[in-house]
Order: sequence, then structure tokens, then C-alpha cells
Amino acid sequence: MTLTIGRSDPPALAALQAHADSRRRRAALAVVGLVLVCVLVAVVAIGQGAARIAPLRVLELLHGWATGEPAVLASRDGLVVTAIRLPRVLLGLLVGAALAVSGALMQGLFRNPLADPGLVGVSSGAGLAAAATIVLGDRYLVGVLGKLPFLALPVGAFLGGLAATLTLYLIATRQGRTSVSTMLLAGVALGALAGALTGLLAFMSDDRQLRDLTFWSLGSLGGASWGKLAVVAPIMLPLLLLLPLLARGLNALMLGEAEAYHLGVPVQRIKGLAILLVALCVGASVACAGVIGFVGIVVPHLVRLLVGPDHRLLLPLSALGGAALLAGADIVARLIVAPAELPIGIVTAAIGAPFFLWLLLRRKSAFDA
Repeated sequence: MTLTIGRSDPPALAALQAHADSRRRRAALAVVGLVLVCVLVAVVAIGQGAARIAPLRVLELLHGWATGEPAVLASRDGLVVTAIRLPRVLLGLLVGAALAVSGALMQGLFRNPLADPGLVGVSSGAGLAAAATIVLGDRYLVGVLGKLPFLALPVGAFLGGLAATLTLYLIATRQGRTSVSTMLLAGVALGALAGALTGLLAFMSDDRQLRDLTFWSLGSLGGASWGKLAVVAPIMLPLLLLLPLLARGLNALMLGEAEAYHLGVPVQRIKGLAILLVALCVGASVACAGVIGFVGIVVPHLVRLLVGPDHRLLLPLSALGGAALLAGADIVARLIVAPAELPIGIVTAAIGAPFFLWLLLRRKSAFDA
């Protein structure tokens, strides 16, 4: 029996309205909850380290720093918080948001929840470019320029991420259609090639360069500073503010590229902008924190379970979730082998790899049913 919903069917209309209200309430709760989680994780992260600082004391120090109180700025705890831990936590929030949004954008672009910058070689491409900047730039350009420009590493990582993203898209797309299996296989091949070339650069490097390469390959927020934040924040924040411009187009692309085109969506412009934003976000993240995997697949999928596939909610909530996840992973990285510090990429891989396997098994069960 077919149910026709019209003016004469108030119970069905009431049910639809109740469902819509429930989704709005769930979305509002998700926004408030993730904002509170980000604030809580940030406060806890600022207080963790060799010198433990209680959360209330952290809030007091942050208030004193914001108001410019001399006693706070001159105290030991004040210096630890404002000069070391605050830029580290802010950088972690930005990088986590950028990586999660990159994953959500790639999943919307390829219409597959398994797409992720780390899994399909984008992060590896950015890491390869960063490694080339460290080794080859230090070897061949320092003698000419005297010193590499501060922006050389972020620009190199961005160009590497852009090249990997464009290559992946061109390989996986034929006649306007993107093959998911081709995308995943091409991503594995690109990641392997980038890893091999990065290994070659490591073989060519000296001891100092090798330590830097180890940092990039494992990921860490240990090099955070206000100077690095001042370079990265003007790149990442505008990118995050541009997300609402892509939401409608990505929602239409879920129906297929031909259908989105007939709905009046500028498909090629949306795809080009999405590719550019992914390259910028991943390149900036790799440049300042190294290669950090699995954030882009874990967070968007969890957010999608909470609020559904609507990119108007998925993109901003993924940014909040990614920020909270990476800041929380940084806490674990600092505590699990204290007083030493575990590379944060190891922590995110330990979280993300089992989740990815669960996601694969879940999708396999759905296909077999």
C-alpha cells in the first residue's frame, strides 16, 4: 500500500515535522556538546606536562594573560602556559579541524566514507614535498639564499598535497565519474611512491636532517610556537570559514554529478574548490605538525552517525570534532610515556586503524545482506 502525503493527511505531516524537529534538536545538542568538549580538552591539555597545573589555575592564568596582568605574565606557571602550552594547544585544535574537514571534503567529493587524505596518499605527497624542502633545500638553496625562507616548508607541503590530490582525482575520474576502487588503489600506489621517495631523501640526509624527517613522518605538536601559529592560522582560519560555500554543492553531488549539474550546481567549480581546500589544509597541517593519519576518516564518520550526511552540519561539526580529537590525542601522547613524549601520529593511528577496520567490516556486512 502506498501512502500519499497531502493536506488531508495530518498525522503523516505531524510525523515528518516531529522527525525534522528531532534532527534539529540533535544537531543543536551536537554543536553545544562538541564546543564544550573542545573547551574542556583544551583546558586539560594546557595543564598537562612536566609541571602539572590544575584546570582552575589554568583558567585563572588564561584570564590574567588575556587582561595583561603583569603578575601572571611574570610567574613560572604563566610563562609555561602562555609561551609553551597555549600555542601548542591552539595549533593542535587548528590542525585537527583542518584534517577532519579535509576528510569530510574528500568523502563528499568522492561520495565514499572511506576517503581520507592519509589513506589515499595526499598526506604522503605533502610529507614528501616537506622532506624534499628539508633535505634538498638545505643542501642546494642555503648556499645561494643564505637561509631558507620561513614560508618555504608550508609552501612546499601545500604544493605536494595539491599535486597528490590532483593526480588522484585525474586517475580516478573518467567521463565525469569517479571510481572508488580506482581511487583507493591509486591512493595506495601514490602513498607507496611518496614513501619510497621520502626514504631515498632520508638516505641522502645528514643527522640533523634525519631528525627533522623523523618528526615529519611520525607527527608531533612539539615544535609549536607563536611564530608558527602566526603563519598557519591566517591560512587555516579562512579555509574553515569558506566551508558553508561548499555545503550545498556537496549535498547535490551525493545524488551524482549529472543530477547535481541539472540542479544548477557548478559541479566543476565545486570540485576544483574542494581539491584546493584539501591541498591547503593538508599541506599546512603537514608543514607544522608532520603526517598525522586517520583523523580525517574517524571524525566525519562519527559526526555523520550523529547528525546525518547534510554537509551544512557535517563540515563545521567535523572541524569541532577533529579539533577535540587531536587535542585529546596530544594529551595521551604526553602522558603515556612521560616524561618522554610519544609522536602524536602513533596515537591517532592506534585509534584510527581499528576504527577503519570496523568501518570496512560494517560496509562488507551491508553489501552481503
